[in-house]
Amino acid sequence: MTVPTSLPDPRTHAYDPEEGWAEERLRGLLPQRGWTWVTGRPARAGNARLSLRARPDALAPQVTEAWPGEALELLWEAGAWVRVRTVADGYLGWARREGVLLGERPAGEERLTVGALRAHAYAGPGVSQPVVAELCWGAVLTRGAGAVVTESGRRWVPVTLPDGSGAWVGEGVLSPLRAADVAEVALRLLETPYVWGGRSAWGLDCSGLTGLAYGWAGFALPRDADLQQEFLTPVATPQRGDLAFFPGHVGLMLDERRMVHANATHMRVTVETLGEGEYGARLAGVLTGFGRWSA
Repeated sequence: MTVPTSLPDPRTHAYDPEEGWAEERLRGLLPQRGWTWVTGRPARAGNARLSLRARPDALAPQVTEAWPGEALELLWEAGAWVRVRTVADGYLGWARREGVLLGERPAGEERLTVGALRAHAYAGPGVSQPVVAELCWGAVLTRGAGAVVTESGRRWVPVTLPDGSGAWVGEGVLSPLRAADVAEVALRLLETPYVWGGRSAWGLDCSGLTGLAYGWAGFALPRDADLQQEFLTPVATPQRGDLAFFPGHVGLMLDERRMVHANATHMRVTVETLGEGEYGARLAGVLTGFGRWSA
């Protein structure tokens, strides 16, 4: 099969020259002959965070993850693996088939979105009940049947998990995260473990942190650091909330010099001052620019 030398970005455009399939929207960008053109089907992640990998292999690097109940587009099936796209940021990866639920949510369901950075769902309305699901900010649930239960002054809400099973969450889990700005959200994630491809408060990478902070404010950023740099408006002097870019890395500025970032040097989310100390000096030496959200 003849493939053009200049191909669309495979992180956001689905095609496989070896298998000979490509998504329908790439007609005209790829050769017209020899491809099986596919149209995505609605899907969503199951009860757990869904790991998306670079290849259909459990040992392949994780490229991103989907939150429980997050909307997906299923493009291709290969045995126990499926090629999916996260709808929110348009990012592609391979996921285990059993972690993906086909179809859209039933019409008329009351949708509930987790507002806490980290949370659990329980088998019953009480903190001593077994934990049945690990939740995170952005996870999507639906309101379950029955009334809110008060237990020792705590209010428990019946919910339905993405796979249709019942559970209970503390009412506070559904309260929106309240913060003054994106920088405050990022600071609440201090000491969160660094996880390559991570996208939640249970573990995240550099662009996962910036994407989560901006997502809280309603600003959808592309998934990776280089894509975020292309997306934002370059600025010479940073202010609080701007992003700082480095080769393969991104951080969120707290002021003109201090930056919060998820990094593999400390293997967690930390604050650095550009130009200060060994690590800060190293970062300042490879800085490629700053970016700002422009309405």
